[in-house]
Amino acid sequence: MTDTPDLVIYGSPVSPFVRKAAAVCIEKDVAFEIEAVNVFDPPQWFRDISPAKRIPVLRDRSIAEEGIAGTIADSSAICAYIEKKHPSPALYPDQPFAHGRALFIEEFADTNLAATGGLGIFRPIFFSVTQGKEPDVAKARETWAEGLPPILSYLDSALGEEEFYAGGALSIADITVACVLMQIALVAEMPLNAYPALGSHYERMRERPSIAEPFAKADRFIRKALPERFNLT
Repeated sequence: MTDTPDLVIYGSPVSPFVRKAAAVCIEKDVAFEIEAVNVFDPPQWFRDISPAKRIPVLRDRSIAEEGIAGTIADSSAICAYIEKKHPSPALYPDQPFAHGRALFIEEFADTNLAATGGLGIFRPIFFSVTQGKEPDVAKARETWAEGLPPILSYLDSALGEEEFYAGGALSIADITVACVLMQIALVAEMPLNAYPALGSHYERMRERPSIAEPFAKADRFIRKALPERFNLT
């Protein structure tokens, strides 16, 4: 009989924020499971633990197996909690400035990159297909050409000559950028030639099991409705 892990992530690997939390667990070799929740029509128990009706929500069964106790909403809060509970290997830099830098890059990817890529590319393509409509490829291409370049340029320049975003080592910043950027890759070809540092970072990150395994689960789901990725250029 297999022991049930303490940590359960409510959501879907299609969400970059669920994949982000999963990646932190995998990097730390922490057992977890993902339990699917229909965020568009969530059950009452999920509404109780996620007032904004957003995924992911983490439950630590070692604290409580039901109810609000033992639950944390929001991927950033979840990842910070996992870091405190399982501190090795560290995914948040110890040096104060590097720590703050990692948190900023995480927030920038969670907000600016996620909103622009999600609302401007992923949803116009995938949501349209699942609703029986033609994918809005024109909207996606407009976003790639006009909305994303300032964001991608910043993330490219923020790396400089470094392999990682903060502290000279893998951190929550690298995980978040990769997970959110790969949301676009679920529905479209994503040429990053104009952003060489970011492109190299992306290629390195997508080879890590912590990034590749949750993405593969999301990709299998997406391919059922969308067999091919669209060209954005």
